[in-house]
Amino acid sequence: MKKKSLSSKQISYLRGLGHHLAPVAMIGQNGLTTEVLDSIKAVLTAHELIKIKIQNTASIERHEAAESVAGQTGATLVQVIGGIVLLYKANKDIRADKRIVLP
Repeated sequence: MKKKSLSSKQISYLRGLGHHLAPVAMIGQNGLTTEVLDSIKAVLTAHELIKIKIQNTASIERHEAAESVAGQTGATLVQVIGGIVLLYKANKDIRADKRIVLP
């Protein structure tokens, strides 16, 4: 199933929302482990928009890690800046007032 891509306006909006977020998961020297992936999936379900930090010691290149996480979680890769990855995944099951409404 092909997921819907975001418009440049929506990506810009999400970048603005994500600016003040702190990273909720880290990918380190062990790379993208199942534990890290499970943690990312759980946080994405709860928050829709999250930041992940890819440390310099990571065994995987940052863009490769970002694409891999997005693919394995079904999230949209919004941005990669330095070692920070911003991911978005809509969740219609969370409360309406907590949902991100895209322009």
